[in-house]
This record gives sequence, structure tokens and C-alpha cells, in this order.
Amino acid sequence: MNKYDWQSQLASAYATFPEATRKPVIGISGNYDEAACKLGEDYYKSVLKAGGVPVIIPPLSDTDAIINTLDHVDGLLLSGGADYNPLYAGEEPSPRLGGINAERDLPELLLTQLAYNRQIPMLGICRGIQTLAMALGGHVAQDINGLRITDYGLRNTDNGAHHPIKHSQDVRRSEPTHSVAIDADSTLYHIYKEQLSSPPGERAGGHLHLLVNSFHHQAVDDPGRRFRVTATAPDGVVEAIESREYKSIMGVQWHPENLADGLPLFQWLVRQAAHYRRACSLHRHILTLDTHCDTPMFFPEGISFGSRDPKIRVDLHKMAEGHQDATIMVAYLPQPKIGETFSSQVAFPVSSPTEYADLIFDKIEDIVSQHKDYLSIARTPADLYGDKRRGRKSIMLGIENGLALNGSLHNLRHFAQRGIVYMTLCHNGDNDLCDSARGCNTHGGVSLFGQQVIREMNSLGIMVDMSHAGEKSFYDALDISQQPIVCSHSSCRALCDHPRNLTDEQMRALAARGGVMQVTLYPGFLRTGGEADVLDALQHLEHAVSVMGIDHVGLGTDFDGDGGVLGLADSSEMLNFTRQLLLRHYSEQDIQKIWGGNFLRVMSQVQAAR
Repeated sequence: MNKYDWQSQLASAYATFPEATRKPVIGISGNYDEAACKLGEDYYKSVLKAGGVPVIIPPLSDTDAIINTLDHVDGLLLSGGADYNPLYAGEEPSPRLGGINAERDLPELLLTQLAYNRQIPMLGICRGIQTLAMALGGHVAQDINGLRITDYGLRNTDNGAHHPIKHSQDVRRSEPTHSVAIDADSTLYHIYKEQLSSPPGERAGGHLHLLVNSFHHQAVDDPGRRFRVTATAPDGVVEAIESREYKSIMGVQWHPENLADGLPLFQWLVRQAAHYRRACSLHRHILTLDTHCDTPMFFPEGISFGSRDPKIRVDLHKMAEGHQDATIMVAYLPQPKIGETFSSQVAFPVSSPTEYADLIFDKIEDIVSQHKDYLSIARTPADLYGDKRRGRKSIMLGIENGLALNGSLHNLRHFAQRGIVYMTLCHNGDNDLCDSARGCNTHGGVSLFGQQVIREMNSLGIMVDMSHAGEKSFYDALDISQQPIVCSHSSCRALCDHPRNLTDEQMRALAARGGVMQVTLYPGFLRTGGEADVLDALQHLEHAVSVMGIDHVGLGTDFDGDGGVLGLADSSEMLNFTRQLLLRHYSEQDIQKIWGGNFLRVMSQVQAAR
């Protein structure tokens, strides 16, 4: 084909359908110099060669421009460039500070934080690794020669001195000038181990030694809580960081786009972008329901559900960022101890538990009214699907602790009219319905009044929730209820020996009656020591699947009731859970079941019987 015959090339694009293969779109932050947005060609050519579609993002601090751009990219490449203004870190400039690029600083800090909140995969290069640290809670040294030997990552020699190496080469960019040691327990190590048949460098002491180029005098000296250091130079200067939250975020201090062996990093970014796009696509056509959140516990603090409120784990912004469609928001009632009154346990002045639950529901309805274009109260599965079609998020109502009835079946009927979909019979302490897992065996299981309540819940179409219940209460409820029961936020005792968790025998009995167990994210129910993370939650889910089958499991986070783990800390990170399920080769049908399909099957059955 004649290289000047562009019409022939256009004709070849239209010769088949579709015109082009759908590939991940990678946004690249543009540099700025001489009143122009600029970018070295090796960045976008590396993205293209790795199988992605490069798009340059100009340095604009307009949030509408940034957010609309992020809505159309699958991954983000933060490019290199000049220093950051230290004022953004609350510091005065060091005499060693180099030239800053004021046009880029604010746009890239905003871009990075907004992309992080949306779980978009990111790769930071040179200045880009510093951008990740600056934006996401780490710290950047203004000049590595000014680092103290006590700073993060610097290596002490035998005599206690710090021997720096040169980090600003004066040869061509394609020439490596020093080595980095990559931790074996890192994504970066596996990228080079798996992508190259003969990885460069030597493995020694659990590290891969890679030869890199170097053009910097600023460097990350503290990665912050969201990252861990995965590579260092011989003098201890940080050369790479990656997410410790199981997110696809990585930064390197060198310039892989200029090196012959740099392509694997770009291939990693494109692969992660493809995973992200698939998860987003899945969330667009399945319904995602979290079956238990306690956000009303923060109502006395004056939350703003329409803002990205740092006090709470569930709000409209976080739900949108995590592609979450719905949550069941409960009125939680603390169980008073002997000698205490209920009114002394709550922040609002009320005369009874029933009045308190009504007050919580009133406040939820006020929130929905304030955001009616984007939010709705749903009372049935059909309502949920209708809201999704209309582009609205949904809140369903639930009660946590049958104390709300105040001993009256009439109040149960009242709450049924308000639209509650389930009631958790008890909390941490026995009440007049049943004994709790943390109680004193007051009734020897479900009380006589509790039996009446369960039967009335069946007739009213309200699901019986036995999370928090003692074992005898659980089995009593299975015998009494004519409908399947649920455990809206419970985990597996076989993996974490806590009385709030279900034994395998309970789980099998629950499944045999058609019920469901929703794995919860309360750290103390997932593991007995150490920091709980999303992999712990997945381990509980997969154990439940092995015991009960895929048709009887789901997720009830307990967000804002102390639920939330590393990598799945709030509603914005729900997409991470789906990505982990996809990596484990769960089918889309099974993921829909886990994301609320099983729970809604029981809800439909219970509501149909009223």
C-alpha cells in the first residue's frame, strides 16, 4: 500500500465489522513546557506496543474535565517531569529544590486522587511515582542528598555512613546507569520474572537486580500507608512502590519507556486496565447489593450523604465510584445492659426503641428526598431493578435488633408498612425475642414472644435475620419459620472462631432450608490477629461456597458498623471485590448471585408469601 494512500487505509478499517478491536484506553498525563502540552513519544508508543490505546490528558485542574476524562479511560499513566512545589506538602522549599512545574502540580494531584477513588489502574513513572506519594498520603524528599540516614529506606553501612550514588545521568536515556534490587514478594518482581524469558540482572538474597536509567533528585522517602516499597537503589533510595491494598497501582522511579526491557511494565498496566474495564462492564448489567450497612449510626454527627464525607464509608459518591447499586441501611438499636435504659444508649432524645427506629427511618427518607434524582428507597427486588434502569441508587430499610418492637406485634406491622425488608432478631445481648451469641441464655433459644414475631414476620413478608443470634436461637428460628431465613452479615467459624460466626453445621442447615449467609467485613470476624484484608473476606466466601453452594452466599459489609478491611474499606472499593472474583474465574452468573442475586431470591420468596 502506498504510504500516501490514506483512503486505502481508511477502506481497510471499514472492510470488516467492527472497525477496530476494543482495546483498553490508557490516559497519559501530559507534560507542560513553553506554553504547550508535551509528551515524549516513547510513552505513547510503549502503550500502543503493549496493546493499549494512548490518550494524552492535558494539565487542567478543572474537575469537570478530569472526571469526564476518567469516565472514558481504563488505566492511567503518570508521566515524568519537573519537581513538585513543596507547598503542596506543607513544606518550605529546600535550597536544593529544582525547577517546579506549577502548571502540572494541582491537575495531577487531583487526577491521581480521583482515579484512585475510582479504582482505576495506575502506573507512575519518575515524577509519576512522586505524584502517587504526594497525592495518596506518602512523602517526597525535595532532594535525596538531603535525606537523613534515619529516613525511610536508606541503608546504613558498617560505619554508619550513607554512601549515595548518582541519580541524574548525563548519557542517553536508553543507557542504564545503576541497579535496583526488586523484592521477590512484589508484583514488579513477577512482572519481570513472567514477562521476560531471561530476566535481566541476577537473583540474590531474594531480590531481582535490574539495571535502570536515572533522572531525578527528588524521591519518595515515605510511601505512606497505602503503598509499600518494592525496589531500592544500592544507596537505599526508593525506586519502586506498589499498592498494599490489592489495587493495580505501581510507581517506578526510572524511565522504562526508554529502556529495551521496559515494555513489561506497560503490558502490566494494559492488562490491569482490561480487568478494570471488564469489572465495570459487569457492574453495568448486574445488580450489586450490600445487605447490611450501619451508616445511620453517624447521623448524630451531621453527615452529608451527597458529599464524599470522610466520616462515613457509604455515601452517593462512594457508591458511584465503586459501581454499587444498592444497600440495606439498618436502624441499629444497642441492647441495654441490666440497670440501663435504652434512652441513655442513643444520641437522640426518644422515649422508646420504636420511636428511635422511626426517627432513623425519617432521617433516611429525608436524605433520599434531598437527592431524589439520584437516590430512592426500594422495598422490593422489582424496585431495585427499576432504580438501576433509571440510573438511581437504592436504599432498602432494615432493623438490627428486635428491641425496636418494644414488645408489641403492632409495632412489627407498623414497620412492615414503613417498608423494612428484614429484621435482625437480636444484637449483642439477649432481648425479649431470643438469646444472642453474646448473651446469657436467658430463654434457651427463641422466646415465646419471639416465636410469635417470627410467624408474624412470615405473614408480613419480612425476612428473618439471625446474624448475632446464639446457636440455639438460630436452629429454633429455622424450625419456626415457614420461609427461608437469612444471616445478613456473618462469617465462618471454621476460619475465625468467634461466637458471632456460623459453624459449618449451621451453614449447611441454613442452605438446606433455602436461606443465605452474607459474608461480613468486620475484621474480628475474619481473622483472630493481624490486619484483615479483602483476601480474608474472599477466603470466608469461598469456604461458605464449599459448604453451602454458590446459591446461598453473598456480601453484607457492615460498613459504618466497624466493617471494612484493607482493599475493601468502603463502598468506593466494591469494584475491587468483583475484580478479585473475576481473577478467581467466577462466572458472571455466579458473581450476580454473590452480589445480591441469592439474597433477592429469598426476599422475593418471603414477600410473595405475605
